[in-house]
Amino acid sequence: MGIIKLLPELLISQIAAGEVVERPASVLKELLENSLDAGATRIDVQLEEGGVRTIRVADDGAGIAPDDLPPALARHATSKIASLDDLERVASYGFRGEALAAIAAVARVTITSRHASQSHAFRLRNEADAAEPAALANGTVIEVADLYFNTPARRKFLKTEATEFAHCDEVVRRMALARPDVAFTLSHNGSAKRRLASADFPRRAREIIGEEFFPHARPLAATAGQLRLSGLAALPAYSRSGRDEQYFFVNGRFVRDKLLAHAARQAWADILHGARHPAYVLFLELDPAGVDVNVHPAKTEVRFRDARGIHQFVFHALQRTLATPLSSAERPPEAAPAFTPAAFSYARQSGLAVSEPAARSYLEFARAAFAGAEIGVPPAPTPAYPDDGTAPLLGYAIAQLHGVYILAQNANGLVLVDMHAAHERILYEKLKQSLDAGPPATQSLLVPLLLSASEAEMATAGEQSAALAQLGFAVAAAGPRELAVRSLPSLLAGGNPVDLVRSLLKDLAEHPASRVVETQRNELLATMACHGAVRAHRLLSLPEMNALLRQMEETERADQCNHGRPTWVQLSMAELDRLFMRGR
Repeated sequence: MGIIKLLPELLISQIAAGEVVERPASVLKELLENSLDAGATRIDVQLEEGGVRTIRVADDGAGIAPDDLPPALARHATSKIASLDDLERVASYGFRGEALAAIAAVARVTITSRHASQSHAFRLRNEADAAEPAALANGTVIEVADLYFNTPARRKFLKTEATEFAHCDEVVRRMALARPDVAFTLSHNGSAKRRLASADFPRRAREIIGEEFFPHARPLAATAGQLRLSGLAALPAYSRSGRDEQYFFVNGRFVRDKLLAHAARQAWADILHGARHPAYVLFLELDPAGVDVNVHPAKTEVRFRDARGIHQFVFHALQRTLATPLSSAERPPEAAPAFTPAAFSYARQSGLAVSEPAARSYLEFARAAFAGAEIGVPPAPTPAYPDDGTAPLLGYAIAQLHGVYILAQNANGLVLVDMHAAHERILYEKLKQSLDAGPPATQSLLVPLLLSASEAEMATAGEQSAALAQLGFAVAAAGPRELAVRSLPSLLAGGNPVDLVRSLLKDLAEHPASRVVETQRNELLATMACHGAVRAHRLLSLPEMNALLRQMEETERADQCNHGRPTWVQLSMAELDRLFMRGR
């Protein structure tokens, strides 16, 4: 007698159930997918004790014919696919033919269904041999009771009732986002928890994610060949401490895919603090033949035929959406004004010495002011606000608050700008563009800047001299414990070179030089921008403030600094009136 024996069919099913039925939420997911595949337009879910005691799903779908009820509970029996070609082009949620069998192996299952061709419904229990007549108007009702009643060891691994219900609720949220055209209700222990009527996607997203998400969300619609990405992506001001509001759907199926998650993370990398997570609801559509959904029994993992192409498409689509300067989709056409007498008069009041022929537009002489303005110019009198429709998006500066914030007046009311955060983003984007175009422009120092250095800093400066040169710095030893800085990038000439060089040496010591121009390049440039940006409590003249505003309007991602914080906020006249109770 050999020692290798065939396992009993029940034990095989119970082993398979370990992959499919992790917890009540896993059961609910499979049942909801079956309802959607059946063409349901309304699905009602009732749970008891977090779904451990009872999961009841009722739908108004096509129903199951009585002859199909027994095989529905058999392993590897399905109506979704019949050949390898079908498997490679799966368009339905379910297709493996093992979910109901796996559930029936660890719970008491009852299916009641009325097919459109039948005069009445039939009911089948997994303990029975045949279906029996039953009462049901239409569709299908599946009830799963006493989960893991016959495998008590598995039941011990379940969490509290509240936790298991939360997982079930999340499954409903995902399905509801994927199918806003379907109405959902969810109740727990007899209490209604969700009532979602059939709706369009924006309304359904508001119901699921909440109102706080929408002021920060940007719509996305990108197409490349057979690829399409759509949905909503939130700006960093709505970042999260966890990944609780990250929904990615591939051909309508919610997935947890490392490639897609990495593409999204890269798109937010320049504008989001490393400890925070972005929020989004994204739908990727492609030819079913281009994605393998038969990777795991839970069907939340996928594999793409053209993984690199998918990654680049998603990354660039998200990056373009997030990089749109200052909500320009909402910007009126006059936001980039041509030269007008009112603007020219304003420039003169601000202390700009420009001739009228040279002032072709306000943007031109604002940029000129930014290039040549020096600290110490006496503030000009507060100018009259041009009301001829030529005002730019961020308006014109009127004051500086405690050397930290710029106050500007625009067509809507008051604009508050964090000048350091705004300038940091401007410099960062310029540094990236400069480095992408080749070695950055440098400025040689007439007198080399000497700074004391530790042994580690001396060693890093010697080892990473080529990397420093690539970033626009000429740093060399001037003594046993002294470094000389002979040149630095022109864009950072006004910053603090001592702090900047020390920070760069620290970053370079932590990362190999070979990675400087790859994954670590942007981190180094962010460090350079932070040290090169105007510091708090630095007094700016009106020309400098206005030039900064114009630079912001032309800079990608200028809504946020490099760490994901907002750079400006708008207070409308209506909001200001409410503060002072005007009109009451």
